[in-house]
Amino acid sequence: MTDGLILYVPGSVMILALLIKAPTLRRGWDQPLMRAVCAVLFAGCLVMFLAAPPTIAAVNRLTGITNFSAPLVYGALTAFSGSCVVLVLHWSGGPPAVVRRATRLTVAVFGAVTLLIVLLFVQGEAPVERLRDLDTYYANTPWVREMIVCYLLAHTAASSVMTVLCWKWLRRVGPSLRRLRPLRTGLALIVLGGVLDLCYLVSKWAAVGARWAGRDWDALSTYVAPPFAAAAALMVGSGFIVPLVGGSPAWRDYSRYRTLRPLWKELRGFASPSVMTVPLTWWSPIGIRLIHRESVIDDGILALGCWFDPGVRLAAYEAARAEGIGEPQASVVADAAMLAAAVRRRAAADLAGCVGEHREPADRGPDDPHRLDSRPLAELAREFSSSPIVAAVRRSPAEPEPDPRARESRNAPG
Repeated sequence: MTDGLILYVPGSVMILALLIKAPTLRRGWDQPLMRAVCAVLFAGCLVMFLAAPPTIAAVNRLTGITNFSAPLVYGALTAFSGSCVVLVLHWSGGPPAVVRRATRLTVAVFGAVTLLIVLLFVQGEAPVERLRDLDTYYANTPWVREMIVCYLLAHTAASSVMTVLCWKWLRRVGPSLRRLRPLRTGLALIVLGGVLDLCYLVSKWAAVGARWAGRDWDALSTYVAPPFAAAAALMVGSGFIVPLVGGSPAWRDYSRYRTLRPLWKELRGFASPSVMTVPLTWWSPIGIRLIHRESVIDDGILALGCWFDPGVRLAAYEAARAEGIGEPQASVVADAAMLAAAVRRRAAADLAGCVGEHREPADRGPDDPHRLDSRPLAELAREFSSSPIVAAVRRSPAEPEPDPRARESRNAPG
């Protein structure tokens, strides 16, 4: 069993991905894209488990046919190659009629190759069971040799087409668009998987070609190629799953939840106990956790309202505009800077022991500077943690003011 772990592990990961996406796949079964995803994951799992030496031995023993696993594994690998190409066709989009024609052609070609693999195996002679090196052991055997070439050619063509298409698509997708990051990540994983798969194919072709030339490079096929195949399958399967998971509502909630952490960490000490003591467990849904985190942030902002200094906001806004930042983002930077200054001022007042007095809301600045909306809060959190202007405000010394009305008396004439 241990000698098959290198293939069983990625196969298990793909099964897990298939189970996680099962509800979505079931609901969207009428969509060709979902069916293609299901085909890729199922075929990938099948290849990983069937190609493991313990499985090969078990299948040969159960069927009573020596090397019966050979056409089974090669056929499954060809089906996986074809399903990957079909998924890329549906994923990249285009006129529905064109996609349908390309899909039918791909299915017909790879289906024909799979049938040809079976026929060539039946026609050939492979009496000696080979669990790991059938490619090289029978590289010069009539009909079996052609079967090996068939599966290698089909797999090489599919892997090359998939890698080139995804690489071109990856270069067209703008890295600055946050909503397309799951797509970019998925494409990058597929391209990486394609490169690893091409390394697997180079190892296989080199070993088989060496046999044709009368040399012994069997180690490339037996020991070098399998790790490349396992890593490639894992990367390609993950690449197809990431955009589907990354575009789901749960993943978007989780992304916003993580983005809000710096702001939540700074403001949770100012939120009211009634908000902070809401019971949450580690298995609480991410949507509930997101609402609670937004509530804590909003309550902290309200608690700091009378510590806001519009002068800090104006200075930060002008600094952001001077750096060429657009008006919407500059406004968020200014809000984050004003909030950072209020946190420092309130913290200094806490240390001075002068927070207990009642404060008038006269110096809060603009009404409702932030809405209880996850997108503005996420933008505020990003600028709060990453903007150099906000960082400069956070580093500046803060003097505690026990009463906001003190600013008014300080600024009064005479």
